[in-house]
Amino acid sequence: MAEIICIIGNKGGTGKTTLSHMLCQGLGLLGHRSACVLTDTSREPLSPEGRRYITADARTREALTKVVDKLRTLEDWIGVIDGGGNRTEMDRKLYALSDIVLLPFRESHEDIRTVVRDLEMFPRAYAVPSQWPANAWQRDAADRNVALLMGAYRHRILKPVGALSASKLLLQKQVPDQLPTPLANACRGLARQVMHVLEIDGGEDGPFVDDEDDESLHIPPAEMPLRLGQGVRR
Repeated sequence: MAEIICIIGNKGGTGKTTLSHMLCQGLGLLGHRSACVLTDTSREPLSPEGRRYITADARTREALTKVVDKLRTLEDWIGVIDGGGNRTEMDRKLYALSDIVLLPFRESHEDIRTVVRDLEMFPRAYAVPSQWPANAWQRDAADRNVALLMGAYRHRILKPVGALSASKLLLQKQVPDQLPTPLANACRGLARQVMHVLEIDGGEDGPFVDDEDDESLHIPPAEMPLRLGQGVRR
């Protein structure tokens, strides 16, 4: 039956909806079937046309139950639920029905403090550095802040998803026929990481592996927390 991934977190503005669509797009590019499930009542449903995944509207409790129950009957599907922000009780509900949870956060100290609390609350969750700076100096500073403030959780932090203005294209009602290559690459990279955590074959490009030439690695490996651990997800 389908795997269920929930993208949640107490703080708003961390990129949960963007990551939900990027992850589904990346899964589609790697040959996996997925559904992006909307639960955020402040957003409108998006058309599935032109996407490599389907979209589902689950903004009511009844609709969410129906969508999840249907997904659970589908073999080899992956459901990605966009949880929205500042909804602690909904986060608890989504956590209870998920296989894994992703907690996006940006480089601010406020975001880092919030995601640390969420990691403590949800032991089956992984933190995802989101909209990470493209400028090398800013990226190094952000990486070091994470190393300093989140070192205890280094095995539960995925590699950063960089800031891409093109990611807004996935949040349009209908996506363009052609998406920029950097966006497609970022979507695939995120999908590979999540598939590695889920212990699912990586599709056409193989499972996620660390790349010694990855531009996100700017401090010594011993200090760098933004790596996937070797532990199992449960």
